[in-house]
Amino acid sequence: MIIHLDGRALTVADGVTVAAAVAASGDDTTRTSCTGAPRAPFCGMGICQECRMTIDGRRRLACQTLCRDGMQVERTR
Repeated sequence: MIIHLDGRALTVADGVTVAAAVAASGDDTTRTSCTGAPRAPFCGMGICQECRMTIDGRRRLACQTLCRDGMQVERTR
């Protein structure tokens, strides 16, 4: 299936979380903190909130969201 990460098409396997797809893209940054520091998933179970991304126009946790064909994913800046 194909998802779009910051406008770039990525091919991902079925059953993959958005966080895993982002990590496989070569840049695991999911957002930028208010100080400008890059942030990435830490706990992998939705507790730390470091994987917040905009997924299909809504703020979601990337580690808790499975990829769907055509999904639009944006890093939160």
